Amino acid sequence: MWKYEKRLQYPVNIKKKDLRMAKLLVTQYGGSNGELAAAFRYLNQRYTMPDNRGKALLTDIGTEELAHVEMISTMIYQLMKDATIDEIKKAGLDSHYAEHKKALYPTDANGVPFTVMYFATTGDPKADLMEDMAAEQKARAVYENLIDLTNDPDVISPLLWLRQREIVHFQRFKELYEMYKKEGL
Repeated sequence: MWKYEKRLQYPVNIKKKDLRMAKLLVTQYGGSNGELAAAFRYLNQRYTMPDNRGKALLTDIGTEELAHVEMISTMIYQLMKDATIDEIKKAGLDSHYAEHKKALYPTDANGVPFTVMYFATTGDPKADLMEDMAAEQKARAVYENLIDLTNDPDVISPLLWLRQREIVHFQRFKELYEMYKKEGL
C-alpha cells in the first residue's frame, strides 16, 4: 500500500543544540494537536468514508502525517544531540530521561502521555471531516506558537513547511466536505 522513500519530506539540518525547544516540540509528536494523533485520526476515519475520493484523501493525508512524525522526531533528536546529563536536568527533562533515556516517547510538552482520546471517529463523514478541519487549524496554531518560541532558522524552516502543510490539508478536507454536503452524503 505504501512506498517508503528513505528521506524526509523536507530537509531537517539543525546544527545547534536546544533542549528547551526539544521539550516544547515534542507536543507535535505526541500531543493532542500533534502529528501522531492526526495520522491515527485520518487512517481510522478513512474506512467509513462513503466513496473512494474520501478514502483516498484520508489515506493520503494520514500517510503524510506519519512522514511529519518522522520530521518532528528528527528535529527533536537533532536538538538533543550530544546533550549531557547536566543539560538534560537543567532543561527539565530529567523525569523523561529517568523513564526513556534519550528515546522519543509520545507526550505533549508537559509530559502527558499520548492517548487515543485525542481523536474520534463517528462514522459520519461530514462530522469527521469537520473534526479534521478543526484538527488542522489547531496544528497550524501550535506550529505558529512554536515558531514564536525560537529564533533558530534551522528550526523555523521545517516548522514553516509543516505549518503550510496543515493549511493545505485543511483546504483538501474542506473541499471534500463541501462535495459531500452538495451530494447529500
